[in-house]
Amino acid sequence: MHKKEFTVRNAEHTEFDSIGKLMVKVYSSLEGFPKESDQPEYYEMLSKVGELTKKPGVELLVAVSSEAKIAGAIVYFSDMKYYGSGGTAVNESNAGGFRLLAVDPSARGQGIGKLLVNECIRKTRERKLNQVIIHTTRAMQTAWQMYENLGFERSEGLDFMQGKIPVFGFRLLL
Repeated sequence: MHKKEFTVRNAEHTEFDSIGKLMVKVYSSLEGFPKESDQPEYYEMLSKVGELTKKPGVELLVAVSSEAKIAGAIVYFSDMKYYGSGGTAVNESNAGGFRLLAVDPSARGQGIGKLLVNECIRKTRERKLNQVIIHTTRAMQTAWQMYENLGFERSEGLDFMQGKIPVFGFRLLL
Protein backbone atom coordinates (compact mmCIF):
# COMPACT_ATOMS: atom_id res chain seq x y z
CA MET A 1 0.00 0.00 0.00
CA HIS A 2 1.27 3.46 -0.91
CA LYS A 3 2.00 5.63 2.12
CA LYS A 4 0.34 9.04 1.98
CA GLU A 5 2.45 12.17 2.04
CA PHE A 6 1.50 14.99 4.39
CA THR A 7 2.55 18.62 4.45
CA VAL A 8 2.53 20.81 7.57
CA ARG A 9 1.50 24.42 7.11
CA ASN A 10 -0.33 27.21 8.89
CA ALA A 11 -4.08 26.77 8.83
CA GLU A 12 -6.11 29.12 6.68
CA HIS A 13 -8.92 31.16 8.27
CA THR A 14 -11.46 29.25 6.15
CA GLU A 15 -10.30 26.02 7.86
CA PHE A 16 -10.68 27.21 11.47
CA ASP A 17 -14.25 25.90 11.90
CA SER A 18 -13.48 22.41 10.60
CA ILE A 19 -10.33 22.25 12.74
CA GLY A 20 -12.39 23.24 15.79
CA LYS A 21 -14.87 20.46 15.01
CA LEU A 22 -11.99 17.98 14.65
CA MET A 23 -10.57 19.02 18.03
CA VAL A 24 -13.94 18.64 19.77
CA LYS A 25 -14.42 15.22 18.14
CA VAL A 26 -10.96 13.99 19.15
CA TYR A 27 -10.96 15.28 22.73
CA SER A 28 -14.56 14.26 23.48
CA SER A 29 -13.75 10.69 22.39
CA LEU A 30 -10.78 10.27 24.76
CA GLU A 31 -11.59 7.68 27.40
CA GLY A 32 -11.19 9.21 30.87
CA PHE A 33 -11.15 12.79 29.55
CA PRO A 34 -13.84 15.27 30.70
CA LYS A 35 -16.86 15.52 28.43
CA GLU A 36 -18.29 18.75 27.03
CA SER A 37 -20.93 18.86 29.77
CA ASP A 38 -18.15 18.67 32.41
CA GLN A 39 -15.96 21.45 30.97
CA PRO A 40 -18.00 23.56 28.53
CA GLU A 41 -15.45 26.42 28.53
CA TYR A 42 -12.66 24.06 27.44
CA TYR A 43 -14.75 22.67 24.58
CA GLU A 44 -15.77 26.20 23.57
CA MET A 45 -12.05 27.03 23.31
CA LEU A 46 -11.47 23.87 21.22
CA SER A 47 -14.31 24.69 18.85
CA LYS A 48 -12.95 28.22 18.37
CA VAL A 49 -9.28 27.18 18.28
CA GLY A 50 -8.59 29.59 15.41
CA GLU A 51 -9.24 32.50 17.81
CA LEU A 52 -5.96 31.65 19.58
CA THR A 53 -4.04 32.84 16.51
CA LYS A 54 -5.07 36.43 17.27
CA LYS A 55 -2.39 36.46 19.97
CA PRO A 56 1.23 37.25 19.02
CA GLY A 57 3.39 34.26 18.13
CA VAL A 58 0.50 31.77 18.13
CA GLU A 59 0.13 29.54 15.07
CA LEU A 60 -2.46 26.91 14.24
CA LEU A 61 -0.63 24.26 12.23
CA VAL A 62 -2.25 21.54 10.14
CA ALA A 63 -1.01 18.37 8.51
CA VAL A 64 -2.62 18.15 5.10
CA SER A 65 -2.71 15.16 2.72
CA SER A 66 -1.91 15.45 -0.98
CA GLU A 67 -5.72 15.47 -1.46
CA ALA A 68 -5.86 18.65 0.70
CA LYS A 69 -7.63 16.83 3.57
CA ILE A 70 -6.70 17.98 7.08
CA ALA A 71 -5.36 14.95 8.96
CA GLY A 72 -4.37 16.72 12.17
CA ALA A 73 -3.73 20.04 13.89
CA ILE A 74 -1.70 21.55 16.71
CA VAL A 75 -1.33 25.03 18.26
CA TYR A 76 2.24 26.37 18.49
CA PHE A 77 3.33 29.17 20.85
CA SER A 78 6.60 31.03 20.35
CA ASP A 79 5.92 33.02 23.53
CA MET A 80 4.74 31.07 26.56
CA LYS A 81 2.86 34.03 28.08
CA TYR A 82 0.09 33.29 25.53
CA TYR A 83 0.10 29.52 26.18
CA GLY A 84 -3.12 29.77 28.17
CA SER A 85 -2.79 26.79 30.49
CA GLY A 86 -2.98 26.56 34.23
CA GLY A 87 0.16 26.21 36.32
CA THR A 88 3.49 27.95 35.83
CA ALA A 89 4.11 27.33 32.09
CA VAL A 90 3.07 30.89 31.17
CA ASN A 91 6.01 32.18 33.24
CA GLU A 92 8.63 30.18 31.30
CA SER A 93 11.07 32.32 29.32
CA ASN A 94 13.23 31.39 26.34
CA ALA A 95 10.71 28.64 25.56
CA GLY A 96 8.22 27.65 22.91
CA GLY A 97 5.34 25.29 23.45
CA PHE A 98 2.43 23.54 21.88
CA ARG A 99 -1.03 22.43 22.92
CA LEU A 100 -4.13 20.83 21.53
CA LEU A 101 -2.65 18.15 19.30
CA ALA A 102 -5.49 16.41 17.45
CA VAL A 103 -5.24 13.74 14.77
CA ASP A 104 -8.29 12.70 12.77
CA PRO A 105 -9.19 9.14 13.80
CA SER A 106 -9.16 8.08 10.14
CA ALA A 107 -5.53 9.23 9.82
CA ARG A 108 -4.09 7.69 12.99
CA GLY A 109 -1.03 5.47 12.78
CA GLN A 110 0.50 7.42 9.89
CA GLY A 111 2.88 9.61 11.91
CA ILE A 112 0.72 12.75 11.79
CA GLY A 113 1.16 13.60 15.48
CA LYS A 114 4.92 13.18 15.27
CA LEU A 115 5.06 15.29 12.10
CA LEU A 116 3.18 18.13 13.82
CA VAL A 117 5.24 17.92 17.04
CA ASN A 118 8.50 17.90 15.08
CA GLU A 119 7.41 21.05 13.25
CA CYS A 120 6.84 22.75 16.63
CA ILE A 121 10.30 21.65 17.76
CA ARG A 122 11.78 22.97 14.48
CA LYS A 123 10.03 26.34 14.94
CA THR A 124 11.36 26.59 18.51
CA ARG A 125 14.93 25.88 17.36
CA GLU A 126 14.55 28.35 14.48
CA ARG A 127 13.68 31.05 17.03
CA LYS A 128 16.77 30.05 19.06
CA LEU A 129 14.67 29.24 22.13
CA ASN A 130 16.18 26.62 24.45
CA GLN A 131 13.19 24.45 25.39
CA VAL A 132 9.75 23.23 24.37
CA ILE A 133 7.01 23.03 27.03
CA ILE A 134 3.93 20.83 26.73
CA HIS A 135 1.17 19.28 28.83
CA THR A 136 -0.78 16.06 28.59
CA THR A 137 -3.16 13.94 30.65
CA ARG A 138 -3.43 10.26 31.50
CA ALA A 139 -6.22 9.98 28.89
CA MET A 140 -3.66 10.87 26.20
CA GLN A 141 -1.39 7.82 26.53
CA THR A 142 -0.54 7.58 22.81
CA ALA A 143 0.64 11.19 22.79
CA TRP A 144 2.40 10.79 26.17
CA GLN A 145 4.43 7.87 24.84
CA MET A 146 5.27 9.77 21.64
CA TYR A 147 6.50 12.77 23.63
CA GLU A 148 8.78 10.58 25.73
CA ASN A 149 10.10 8.85 22.59
CA LEU A 150 10.93 12.29 21.16
CA GLY A 151 12.98 13.14 24.27
CA PHE A 152 10.50 15.13 26.35
CA GLU A 153 10.96 14.61 30.09
CA ARG A 154 8.45 14.98 32.90
CA SER A 155 8.66 18.34 34.61
CA GLU A 156 6.56 18.15 37.77
CA GLY A 157 6.91 21.89 38.38
CA LEU A 158 4.68 22.45 35.35
CA ASP A 159 1.86 20.17 36.59
CA PHE A 160 -1.53 21.61 37.49
CA MET A 161 -5.14 20.57 37.97
CA GLN A 162 -7.75 21.39 35.32
CA GLY A 163 -10.93 20.93 37.27
CA LYS A 164 -10.63 17.39 38.62
CA ILE A 165 -8.12 16.27 35.96
CA PRO A 166 -4.38 16.25 36.72
CA VAL A 167 -2.41 17.79 33.84
CA PHE A 168 1.24 16.76 33.52
CA GLY A 169 4.02 19.01 32.29
CA PHE A 170 6.85 17.95 30.01
CA ARG A 171 9.93 19.77 28.79
CA LEU A 172 12.35 19.17 25.92
CA LEU A 173 15.67 20.96 26.33
CA LEU A 174 17.19 22.00 23.01
